[in-house]
Amino acid sequence: MKTIKRKLLILSLIFSFIVTSGFGCKLVDKKTQEAMKPLTLTYWRVYDGPDDFAEILSAYKTLHPFITISYRKLRYSEYERELINALAEDRGPDIFSIHNTWVKKYLSKITPLPPTITMAYPVIRGAIKKEVIPELRTAKSLSLNDLRNNFVDTVYQDAFNLTLDEKTKQYEKKIYGLPLSVDTLVMYYNTDLLNNAGIAEPPAYWNNEFQQDVKKMTKQNDKGEIIQSGAALGGAGNIERYSDILSVLMMQNGAVMMADNGQALFNAIPAAFNDQKYNPGLEALRFYSDFANPAKEVYAWNKNLDNSLNLFTRGKLGIMFGYSYHSPMIKAQAPKLNFSITKLPQIEGNTPVNFANYWLETVSSKSKYTNEAWDFVQFETKAEQVKTYLAKTKRPTALRALVNAQIEDLDIGVFAQQVLTAKSWYKGADSNAMEKIFAEMIDAVVLAQDRIENVINLAANKVTQTVNVTQ
Repeated sequence: MKTIKRKLLILSLIFSFIVTSGFGCKLVDKKTQEAMKPLTLTYWRVYDGPDDFAEILSAYKTLHPFITISYRKLRYSEYERELINALAEDRGPDIFSIHNTWVKKYLSKITPLPPTITMAYPVIRGAIKKEVIPELRTAKSLSLNDLRNNFVDTVYQDAFNLTLDEKTKQYEKKIYGLPLSVDTLVMYYNTDLLNNAGIAEPPAYWNNEFQQDVKKMTKQNDKGEIIQSGAALGGAGNIERYSDILSVLMMQNGAVMMADNGQALFNAIPAAFNDQKYNPGLEALRFYSDFANPAKEVYAWNKNLDNSLNLFTRGKLGIMFGYSYHSPMIKAQAPKLNFSITKLPQIEGNTPVNFANYWLETVSSKSKYTNEAWDFVQFETKAEQVKTYLAKTKRPTALRALVNAQIEDLDIGVFAQQVLTAKSWYKGADSNAMEKIFAEMIDAVVLAQDRIENVINLAANKVTQTVNVTQ
């Protein structure tokens, strides 16, 4: 760090001299002088503080002393509202993060990665008398092939979109964002509760073994009230990331969540299915909701229970499903809790499917400095910089080249093991509305308000109505 700061100071002083002195102006052409003008890029993100990015920002400043990046962290609860308002009022950031499921609805607000980027770089010239001279360099941007080869599959599926070229009137695939990490849904389990129930290993599959383990860990009092739950499944409002859990169950079972035209299909039997009488989405919904049905042997959850995270930290929940960010929360709330993390259960015999949850770094279409902004986004998402970020934040990588190294990490190895098979789906222009629809669907099935076929069909129609791919 001291070396970087020293180099940064020297370069900044030299460039200040070059830019501000008449002598400096004689050394470079007008175009290069223009590229050297001091500018500030504003950068908005969620969760990560300035300290998490300090080294990356310092390293970029060394390359481009005339560029300052103003970093701001916002709370998740206020982020999207503040972002949309700021963009509408032309006071928004140059660079900002969007959730991977938001890409389609933000297409009009972000600008795609250009084919090339031209930047000024400090170059030392002279054999005897050495001078630092700025040099313009034009480099090819990340290509779609690079995106596919360098990042895990879910990034390639989420990060590009079709864009109409105004000159050719042809649709082209353009990259709209790049991630620093990819989180995956895993299984948290209370080791003591498993031990007390005689369960030597956590279940690897959603089969009879998993259901039996849940039964062993679930306890009721004389009034039939659940006082200890085997697993947080079956409900909605009081279960962390319930829609993600149900979504991945559907996908693991073979359901297609949404068509390219924006129609929700999780209620339909895929045409490729050999058995056209088996509805994978419906059966996944039935499996999930059974855990909240008092008439079922696997009954382990109801709406009267505390939030799944709170119940887990209190030592009253055997299995909880969550992401990497849940781990420090659990440790902070229950430092003495004996818990472990393992991979998300799969359907035995089916291709593994895991669930991706992550953010993409994007450039505002209203930025005056899209060239420089995209240069920084590409810089921060390269392996060298990503390593720095991941070491600070303890997040699983989005880069294929770093997966194997992370698998050995005790804190995030489990999450990293799943990034290569992680997927997600576009939840419509209003993801909160989709979450509510899924909650209503789950509650309706649990309360037996209607036939499950009618419930899931209604939910699919509602989700389709929320989709607006051109927003």
